[in-house]
This record gives sequence, structure tokens and C-alpha cells, in this order.
Amino acid sequence: MTAKLYTRKGDGGATSLFSGRRAEKFDPRVGAVGDLDELSASVGLARLAYPSANDLLRSVQRALYTISAIVSAEDRPIEMTFSDAEVIALEDEIDRISERLPELREFIYPGADEASCRLHFARAVARRAERAIAGLVEPAAPATSLTFLNRLSDLLFVLARQADYSHGRSDATFKT
Repeated sequence: MTAKLYTRKGDGGATSLFSGRRAEKFDPRVGAVGDLDELSASVGLARLAYPSANDLLRSVQRALYTISAIVSAEDRPIEMTFSDAEVIALEDEIDRISERLPELREFIYPGADEASCRLHFARAVARRAERAIAGLVEPAAPATSLTFLNRLSDLLFVLARQADYSHGRSDATFKT
């Protein structure tokens, strides 16, 4: 017999963290982990819409699972690490893509292409996840995790621009 997916343990409004502690579903740590989960799902949608970035975005999803485990583990030691190397890899990719794009001096509107819209949406979710983790009282994850999320939103932004340009569309800019 196959194990059932549901456990009924969360029906009363609490859930278990990786640390083993039960937490209310409105607990900020649970919210941060949920934002990271939503970010991974939105990155998955972006992968489908922009397959040329599939490998890069899959590696991003792996990093997001690591960050999520670290945040959910609280003080429980786990063997997962997160280092400056992941941040540097994002910065290198941002620089590589940016070199091929026109310089940007204005805000742009997302919406020229489905792929770029999905990438922009993932960018906005990355910013929310970053805010959620930064808002936790105690350090919930290494500082590199916050830096990674910050750079991830930049990467998703330049990927969105690249998607537009690769499909023959230019930036729709906002002018005051």
C-alpha cells in the first residue's frame, strides 16, 4: 500500500520545520520558506518559457532548496552549505548577459513577451523572499543567502531583457 500524501498534522494551523519544531503557519519563518517555494515554482515556469536558460535556472532552483532547508533548520546543524561561490557565479552570468544588452537608463514595463513576463514575475517573487528572510529576527540563513537572492533578482531581470531582445522586442520604457 502506498503511503498517503496527507498527514492531517497541519489541519490545526501548525506545521513542522526541518528543525523538528512545530510552528504556526503564520510564523515568519514558515512564510519565508513558503516564499522560497513559490520562487522555485516561478523559476520553473520561467524555465519552460525560456528554455535557453534551463540549465542556469535549474541550478538556481537547487540553490533555493538549499536556502530553504537552512532557513527551516533553525539552529539544527545540517550538512548543507551556501557560499560566496554561488553569488559569484550569478554575478559572472549577470555581467555576461548585460554585455550583450543595450544600456538601460529608465524603468521598463514587463510584458513584451511571455518568457520575459515569467522572468519578471520570478524576479518580483525573489525580492519578496529576500525581504521575508531579511525580516526574521535572528539570522535565519548565512548572509550569502540574502546576497544570493538579491543577485538572483538582478539575474532574472537581465534574463527577462535578454528574452525580449532574443524575440525581436526592445525594452518598453517608463518615462515621467
